[in-house]
Amino acid sequence: MAWFRRRKKAVVTAGDRPANRADLEHLEQFVRSRRGVEAFIEPRTTVTETTVMLIAHDGEWTRRRIDGPEGARRFAHKMAIPVYDVRLVGYPQRMRDYNERRKRMTS
Repeated sequence: MAWFRRRKKAVVTAGDRPANRADLEHLEQFVRSRRGVEAFIEPRTTVTETTVMLIAHDGEWTRRRIDGPEGARRFAHKMAIPVYDVRLVGYPQRMRDYNERRKRMTS
């Protein structure tokens, strides 16, 4: 009897939004306006889709969604910057130093 069947509810999480053109434009602008930029692919989690973190020579960074690890590699190749898997190499010390400097400036 169809009356007692349970319907599956659609569950939408915060990480369901894929990369869009604004994300890519932001990343491209970051690369063009800074020197020594490297890309770090961050894996998909239960909260977010795959992201790419761009880190400049001085440790300044930005993060945006990207269309999977292959999308991050294509982006890095297009922009002619090195690309790394953050699970394999971790984050560079210069990023942590930058965050520490910013923290000291705001306190």
